[in-house]
Amino acid sequence: MEEDDVTIREQNFHSQVREYIICFLLFAVLYIVSYCIITRYKRKTDDQEDEDAVVNRISLYMCTFTLAMSGGAVLLLPFSIISNEILLSFPRNYYIQWLNGSLIHGLWNLVSLFSNLCLFVLMPFAYFFLESEGFAGSKKGIKSRVLETFVMLFLLGLLILGIVWVASALIDNDAASMESLYDLWEFYLPYLYSCISLMGGLLLLMCTPVGLSRMFTVMGQLLVKPTILEDLDEQIYCVTLQEEALQRRLNGRLFVQRRKKASAWEKNLLYPIVMLILLTGTTISVLLVALNILYLLVDETAMPKGSTDRGLGNTSLSTFGVVQAVVEIVLMFYLMVSSVVGFYSLRVFEGLTPRKDDTTMTTIIGCCVSILVLSSALPVMSRTLGITRFDLLGDFGRFNWLGNFYIVLSYNLLFAVVTTLCLVRKFTSAIREELLKALGNIFIFIYSCSCQTKWQSYSGVCQTIRHPENRFSHKIVCSVRPVWRTNSIER
Repeated sequence: MEEDDVTIREQNFHSQVREYIICFLLFAVLYIVSYCIITRYKRKTDDQEDEDAVVNRISLYMCTFTLAMSGGAVLLLPFSIISNEILLSFPRNYYIQWLNGSLIHGLWNLVSLFSNLCLFVLMPFAYFFLESEGFAGSKKGIKSRVLETFVMLFLLGLLILGIVWVASALIDNDAASMESLYDLWEFYLPYLYSCISLMGGLLLLMCTPVGLSRMFTVMGQLLVKPTILEDLDEQIYCVTLQEEALQRRLNGRLFVQRRKKASAWEKNLLYPIVMLILLTGTTISVLLVALNILYLLVDETAMPKGSTDRGLGNTSLSTFGVVQAVVEIVLMFYLMVSSVVGFYSLRVFEGLTPRKDDTTMTTIIGCCVSILVLSSALPVMSRTLGITRFDLLGDFGRFNWLGNFYIVLSYNLLFAVVTTLCLVRKFTSAIREELLKALGNIFIFIYSCSCQTKWQSYSGVCQTIRHPENRFSHKIVCSVRPVWRTNSIER
């Protein structure tokens, strides 16, 4: 009997050690990626071992840790969904025994804990530490700046605690809420994080529809649009003549050069395919939200809720199995990217847009806090909108507002309506004509490739005709004439 107890304790010990190692490896990868991203945008400074350099380095490490936690929050639901499908497909495989419910719950709890730590402690400390100079009359140095930072943190904590206490007393005006001031850890911190999660969800609701419509413009700027019989050499020559007078023309010349260097497949196929993928992803998201609204009206189980069940791999939460799980994961990443694009597209947050090698530490702190709020609200938003049926684990499923039917229904309705309006406004007749033209270019390109094996080839001549009254208005007229080859055939 004692040997069995020892064996069980050893198994539990090894399981805990294995989980800690896996969590550490995942965090190390996220930390390295986050450090590379931040150093790419951070403004370069002189590598001097002075006081400001030490402060900047400490703030950089805190921002890197926060960005790593943001990446962990984004990966929570995709990792949980794919783990559930793997355990369903290979229930008794020896090599995936490390993948279990205890590991998944541990990841959710750790991400929730460190997200709170970054949001309430590390990021305020990094900002105050960066802006501190020490109290008047004290000796200048790191110690005086640290002391001032801790004093500012203490005052900020008292201010936030007072605001939360007053808000909770106004919302729930009973004796229990008034006397729960001493219950800081069990009531006020979860309540505060629930409020911040609601703010993050509202921020996602505001940014994601804007980002979904903005993605078409961004991808149009990154990709080479298809063209037919366009003389790129002449355009490069004309733009080159004006590059000394207008700096914007220089960017235009580089863009035309990129279009010229692009392959034929990239010119004619990549742009319309990417546009169709974006349109399909957005349409599927809106349809899933519409279906979730119907489920909310007829079924109470459609409400988002938390789960404490540590069992994983028992049942599939996707109707179509692995295919639907992959689609859900892709949609989650798509919504996250769209929300970030929409966040930086809003005029209110344009000042936080990072620039390569020219972003101050204060701006980086603001970006890290914003991305942390967005990424922490992503699992909640995905479950609230019905993108996935995977229940929220850990503290993510304990938010008070998740059980309010009217808030959840209003959230779904607003997302569906605002996203549809943004798409209708963005996807105008001009873009539809451009997309149809690009699709027509695909068939022309395929037909021209097939005609290379025939005896007939074509040569095109393009002329630019300017408007007689408006010198800025012009059109391109192209003529195509056949040229017959006279190759000899050996019989």
